[in-house]
Amino acid sequence: MKRLLDKYITKMVRQGLAGEDSIFFLGLDAELESNRPSEAGSTELARVFEMMNINSLLYAEPAEPYRSIICSLTEQGEEKLTPSDCETRTFLHDIPVIEELKASEIFKALSRRKAAIIRGKGIVAHGTVSPEQAFVSFSSACFSAFVKFFTDIMFSLEDCRKKNLPADERTRRSFHDIVSKLPPDGISENPVAPRVPEQEDDVYASIVKTGTALVDNRLVDSYFGNISYVHGNKIYISQTGSSLDELETCIDAVPLDGSSSAGITASSELSAHIGIYRATGKKAIIHGHPKFTVIQSMSCRREGCDLSTCYKTCRIPRFIDGIPVVSGEIGTGPTGLAHTVPEAMAGRNAVIVYGHGIFIAGSDNFSTPFDVMRTVEQKCRKEYFRAMRRLL
Repeated sequence: MKRLLDKYITKMVRQGLAGEDSIFFLGLDAELESNRPSEAGSTELARVFEMMNINSLLYAEPAEPYRSIICSLTEQGEEKLTPSDCETRTFLHDIPVIEELKASEIFKALSRRKAAIIRGKGIVAHGTVSPEQAFVSFSSACFSAFVKFFTDIMFSLEDCRKKNLPADERTRRSFHDIVSKLPPDGISENPVAPRVPEQEDDVYASIVKTGTALVDNRLVDSYFGNISYVHGNKIYISQTGSSLDELETCIDAVPLDGSSSAGITASSELSAHIGIYRATGKKAIIHGHPKFTVIQSMSCRREGCDLSTCYKTCRIPRFIDGIPVVSGEIGTGPTGLAHTVPEAMAGRNAVIVYGHGIFIAGSDNFSTPFDVMRTVEQKCRKEYFRAMRRLL
């Protein structure tokens, strides 16, 4: 258990989610393990294991800018946050806000949700089977809070502009403070070689390396996102719930003709990937959730529309840097991504999904799709701040 706790602590630090000194991570095996057993916070967290059937509990004060973001989002006394991105809708639902790092409050919040925010301090999350679950929930809460903050402040300033009102000074200060804490947006050398996989082993190796590159470049968070490659009569795709930087044993080879049940553990977006391949003939497909791409996908508030259904039924043509923005839910239902994304991808190499990131296809290797994803994210970030400068 201690090895697993250390593994996910290392991931949190590497992905810029928290500093090692701010993390409390407890795991229950034969006995309760903690990375910081002698500190007071660990004692209060340990009491939660007496109240809940869990095997791990994670509390940390997030690194910047996440720490300032959650402080800003919760300083008005909110009882919960309800971001509207896809990850929150399908995974977190909402994020409760509690007042203290206290076992009884943590129990009340985590008995119905995967993660909670402790007002002005940090995030707590739990796992019922593995410490990985706590790590994923913590990471997703950081992502969702980030998207909500920058989306909400954009909408707030747009409303002020429409009403010819000045921007609230507190909002203005909070925005500038948090922006000053963002990491730089420079693009480094592409770590994905433009190599065409020739053998099955090459396909596996290419997917593994691309997944690691997506995580290292923070184009996906926790385990969200997926990768596939068509080779022969099979599509090789990352498994559902797999971490993209640990795909060595988490890739399914699925016959394109549906002649086996090999796809039962594949990504929930397997049908969308197959549809993209059939619509474009492109073999290398990646899907990620770059933050500003998600934020910009949600930037439309057309009057007369039911904004609560934009994510699944919007049919108003929109484009970001020439890339279509479509609606679509996870899966194969009437409004599923399996229908909306391949249709929009025909004749193109990329499609953005409202609140859900971007799908990109390359002819026969992952280098170009990876470059496109990084470039689109950089352009979305620049366009966001260009629009915010106008509003401010």
